[in-house]
Amino acid sequence: MKINIGISEKNLKSSASVLSIILSNEMTLYIKTRKAHWNITGENFMELHKLFESQYKQLEISIDEIAERIGKLGEKTIGTMNEFLKLSSIEEHPTNYSSSKNTMKELLTDHETIIIQLRKDVTDCTEKNKDAGTADFLTGLMEQHETTAWILRKYLN
Repeated sequence: MKINIGISEKNLKSSASVLSIILSNEMTLYIKTRKAHWNITGENFMELHKLFESQYKQLEISIDEIAERIGKLGEKTIGTMNEFLKLSSIEEHPTNYSSSKNTMKELLTDHETIIIQLRKDVTDCTEKNKDAGTADFLTGLMEQHETTAWILRKYLN
């Protein structure tokens, strides 16, 4: 059934494409955060283990909400790691098992990369796609990443 929510079909597809890239970044960051959770060592092990767990659980919620938003716009949601890695701007480092400090630096960089992209996406969804709902959704997502980045930055100061 055709969607009639005041946004052209072209703009719905454009917003869904933006969301697919965001979903890919979130999935890649989720995997990296799980890896950090599983492999953290050192004197702050338990504290960081719990920190990373809370972060990947928040990412799980965001991932589901992004996928559902794509469906609300009438598009199918990608769902394989191959598809995610093709669209993601977050890089994996499979053989890298860094110190806790370097792991936090890398995750901070990833969150900041996503924040910068989300700022552009909010503008594009508002101005180009005339999609205030997706822009508002992305603003909330950006605020979550800003909070996580702030927390990681505090550990690194």
